[in-house]
Amino acid sequence: MANDVMIEARSLSKLYGSYRALDRVSFEVRKGEVVGFLGPNGAGKSTTMRILTCFISATAGSARVHGLDVFDDPLVVRQKIGYLPQRAPLYGEMTVWDYLKFCSEMRGLEDSTFRTRMKRIVEVCGLARVLGKDIRTLSHGYRQRVGLGQALVHDPPILILDEPTSDLDPNEKAEVIRYIQEIGKNRTVLLSTHNLAEVEAACARAIIVSKGRVVADGPLDEIRAKGSKVRYVVIVHEQRTLKSDGKPPSAQEVQQALQALPGVTSIRELPTDDKAHSFELKGPLASDLRPEIFQLVVQKGWLLLEMRRETQTLEDVFKALTRGDEIGDRGGKPGLGWSPAAGEADDDDEEEDEEEEEEEVKAKAVSAKPAKVTPAVEEAEDEDEEDDDEAEPSDKEASSDEDEDEDEDEDEDEDEKVPEPAAEKAATAPKKPAPSTRDANKKDEA
Repeated sequence: MANDVMIEARSLSKLYGSYRALDRVSFEVRKGEVVGFLGPNGAGKSTTMRILTCFISATAGSARVHGLDVFDDPLVVRQKIGYLPQRAPLYGEMTVWDYLKFCSEMRGLEDSTFRTRMKRIVEVCGLARVLGKDIRTLSHGYRQRVGLGQALVHDPPILILDEPTSDLDPNEKAEVIRYIQEIGKNRTVLLSTHNLAEVEAACARAIIVSKGRVVADGPLDEIRAKGSKVRYVVIVHEQRTLKSDGKPPSAQEVQQALQALPGVTSIRELPTDDKAHSFELKGPLASDLRPEIFQLVVQKGWLLLEMRRETQTLEDVFKALTRGDEIGDRGGKPGLGWSPAAGEADDDDEEEDEEEEEEEVKAKAVSAKPAKVTPAVEEAEDEDEEDDDEAEPSDKEASSDEDEDEDEDEDEDEDEKVPEPAAEKAATAPKKPAPSTRDANKKDEA
């Protein structure tokens, strides 16, 4: 192993019963690198960090921090790292100053060293106003600042930060990211976050995990290049042309002309409030279609308002790499061969479905319009109504006969049944007692 490798994970696996939180995770982080550790909820980010910081052990695999095995030398490893968990465990009855002093004493720092470090920590974490306050009275944002302060108090060469900017306002986030950029020049930082903009601002490299597996690892430019398509946005004026006497183009005309260009794989119209036709085109990553698009617009005499080429953002690639597991969580079948190209194919399918739905809505609207009625149809409808009127008396007679039969049946049923009140009285009436033998003897004597 090279001397500049500060964090190394080799085939890390973690099982909780039958649930596999990590599945053979492997990566390296070198000295001076600020690496973004990305993934959706439940991907295994926090589990990996807890293994690297000696809080839990792995089921299989190995991990080394600063050249030390986290399983064989856990105490020495903890001296080399500063760890901020997602929700830092704090002692609410202590003041901020007392808590950070307590952390420094556990780290073995002298009082003079602690006071020197506190000047920088207070400046970076913004704790000047709350040093004398009890931690339990602080907001979530200030508690997160205190947690970051305890991770920095011993000036560690390695920082492992799990959501360090959660619950912070935009100004606080910017300050923390600026500090991470500064310390990343001579330290190693592993930064876990859901904010991809923070990763793009502070990190030159990212590791993306999904369902306990590493699905991407490398510089941000290489990860963005995992997408196989490029997006173009073309906006043409719908009422003016290059020539004063030119005919403004229709949306269908612009779409057909752009779609006929070689290299265009898909095209769709974008909604716009301006007086313009806006379209999104997609083409292969290796080519640039802007010269062909510009030449087409000039030949047609159209007035081009805007044209831009956009490669996939980190967010687009992140969604494509992790969407398969997300579909599985929602009851779908992501399949084993999920890839960014498959994600883009799904996007194209969704766009086609939307177009089909729009066509169906239009067709329904057309079919809902009242049709014109010819005189012949009106006469036929009148005759049908007369026939219906003639049939109504017979229907009424039949219904009256049925009513009479029902009445007769009801009368017969009433004759057969005993009235309920009378039956109840008969059942509840007390029976007369039988004459006793003594009464009979008296009658005989008489």
